[in-house]
Amino acid sequence: MAATFATSFLVPSAPKRKVSNPRRVSSSKSSSFLSGSISFLPGISLELQSLLLSRKPLRVKATTLQEEDEKGGRGRFFLLQKTSSIDQEEAIDSGVSTSTPSRAESWIIKFEQTFNIALTESMITILDAFYHDRHYARFYVLETIARVPYFSFISVLHLYESLGWWRRADYLKVHFAESWNEMHHLLIMEELGGNSFWLDRFLAQSIAVGYYFMTVFMYMLSPRMAYHFSECVEKHAFSTYDKFLKLKEEELKKLPAPEAAIKYYMSEDLYLFDEFQTARAPRTRRPKIENLYDAFVNIRDDEAEHCKTMKACQTPGSLRSPHSNMNMNMNAEADEDEPESGSSTPEADCEGII
Repeated sequence: MAATFATSFLVPSAPKRKVSNPRRVSSSKSSSFLSGSISFLPGISLELQSLLLSRKPLRVKATTLQEEDEKGGRGRFFLLQKTSSIDQEEAIDSGVSTSTPSRAESWIIKFEQTFNIALTESMITILDAFYHDRHYARFYVLETIARVPYFSFISVLHLYESLGWWRRADYLKVHFAESWNEMHHLLIMEELGGNSFWLDRFLAQSIAVGYYFMTVFMYMLSPRMAYHFSECVEKHAFSTYDKFLKLKEEELKKLPAPEAAIKYYMSEDLYLFDEFQTARAPRTRRPKIENLYDAFVNIRDDEAEHCKTMKACQTPGSLRSPHSNMNMNMNAEADEDEPESGSSTPEADCEGII
């Protein structure tokens, strides 16, 4: 208490001067100032003096490193994951709400999530009954269903865009990249024989048609609810593939990889592959496909990335495609020196009925 009071008493007595950027204070000046102030306080032990002197420079150094990180273009890919006060200010400036939900909204969110979980569990029960030990057929049905929500989101967003209610290109880019990824999962399952029986095809496609209209209605009602439901489905897909990999690891490593998996994961053009993984920077994940086990590992990891993206989408206006983030950070410094031209397309939001 005495140390805190004495230090806070001495700091205001320093002569004031105008600084162009008060955050850019050097670590050495702060350290020498505190050292000179604390050394004249006889009531402070040597251990406490060393503690005070060690904490302040680190705090200033962290601020300097943060500024360098912002200038260097190491972009953030989720406003949802920001924790520092500076990040919260940026979220407010970009139009993303950082306030806690009201009591009524909290109850609505709880109802939405409870409904989604119950609906997902009922779907899992049906799949377990039909495909208990038929893995590839189950995966075919899963991938047929998993692709539908992204097409539903794009359909609604295109309609809103045509009516002038909504305009955020990043959502269209990311959702298309997600549907493109799920389509290749589907091609892999077809190559493995998951669609061999007409009954499996009929069941999967019938569910997909009903699922499409249900997701369109849900997205119009509450995009947050639709995104959470997709997150639940993707979590189940991740869990299903993870259990399958643990169960069949040795067997899968002896089998060749499907041609569709090799062409997709080891292609020279992986722009869309990077685009749906909003939690990571572009070109940071490059899969290796040597056998069937590797193919399923990457499919499982894709589902984990879908979960992260769906989680981010539940915060309105928070989604940015990885390439947009990278380009925005690279050009941030140049844009500061240029006047606004007004040529950029204005953004607009439509957060659903609820």
